[in-house]
Amino acid sequence: MSASFEEIENEHGEVVRYRRHVNGKGRVANGAKVHPSAFIQQSAYVEPGAEIAAGVWIGAGSWVDRGVRIGSKAVIGANVHIGEGTRIGRATRIGSHSRIAAEVDIADGLRVPNDSQVRASITSPTQFARAA
Repeated sequence: MSASFEEIENEHGEVVRYRRHVNGKGRVANGAKVHPSAFIQQSAYVEPGAEIAAGVWIGAGSWVDRGVRIGSKAVIGANVHIGEGTRIGRATRIGSHSRIAAEVDIADGLRVPNDSQVRASITSPTQFARAA
């Protein structure tokens, strides 16, 4: 019989308690809200205060930081970091190995290519070249 939660010390010396999400077995911190239909890969983390909507898919090794909001049916690739307080729109796709800065807004339905670094909000596809 395995424990129903894990405790991990973060970079600030705080101990954060995680439970395994029913769909995919990814780690979800106490205080995060993840819809039961979201899929969180086993090696992905969702931090406290994050909100993950219905139908979201989060890939292996990805890290969803504190206070992030991800809209319904968004797809987050493998090994992606989404910075604190960022908002990802509905049906948006974030390519694997991407880094999204803190407090960034990415509009509904946008596609962020693999290996991207997004440091500013993106409200239309034409802005991506300038924001990346």
